[in-house]
Parts: sequence; C-alpha cells; structure tokens
Amino acid sequence: MTSNIYRARGDNQPGVTGRIHTLAAQIEFDGSPTMGDAVPGPAHLLAASLAACVLKNVERFGQMLPFAYSAAQVDVELERQDAPPRIIRASYELRVHTDEPAVRCALLHKNIRKFGTISNTLAQACALEPVMLALRTDGSVTRV
Repeated sequence: MTSNIYRARGDNQPGVTGRIHTLAAQIEFDGSPTMGDAVPGPAHLLAASLAACVLKNVERFGQMLPFAYSAAQVDVELERQDAPPRIIRASYELRVHTDEPAVRCALLHKNIRKFGTISNTLAQACALEPVMLALRTDGSVTRV
C-alpha cells in the first residue's frame, strides 16, 4: 500500500492571529478561544479543505475521463455539535458548467466522491451529503 505524508507547522501566541505553514504557503487562522469573523478558524479550514478537494478532483477527472466543463464552484457547509465538540455533518453543492450528458456528469461525481481524500476522510467521521448540479449553456440545470 502506497501512502503520502502531508505536513504543516502552526504557531500561535496569545492575542494575535495564528499561522499555519505548509509548502510555500502561509495561512492565517483564528487561534483565539472564541470564534472571530476576520480569519478562518480550524472548522473553516476543514470546510475549505473539502472545497479544495472537490474542485481539485473536478479538474483531475476532467482530464482523466475526459470531461468538458468551463467552470466549477462549490459551497461547503459543516455542522458542529457542541458536546462533545465535533463535526456531525458535511454537505456540499458542486456546480459544474457543462453540456456533458447526465450520465457523464454522474460518472464525474461518482469519481469525485470515490477518490477524494478529504471527502473520504470526512465520510468516515460524519454524514456526508454531496450534491452536484450541471449548469447548461441553455440555462437549464440538471441535478446529478
């Protein structure tokens, strides 16, 4: 079995914004004991990871299948329970601008759900509710 190792380093000090360093990127995060509204907290970063995972796999399978699309957007929502604190539900709505047939859209979404590292990890920890919409050039929308 092959595995990959991912690394990040974080630092935080009282009263200042925390930072995560991974590869060449620096990501600011809210390391305070309460939830602020200026920079993302850990749960926001988890939601962002799921969004990045879904969109990365649209591109990946767009090339592999191949699957023609002009753009993709995703909205992610995580639901947190308070006691014990944990994420109990993750949902996303993926919108792909494409005129591919519905069966091909379903194949794309199946591959995204089957091979997404973050989506597979979250699916083991909480309910995962994925939705894909194909937005057509004629203005119609197909739910996949």
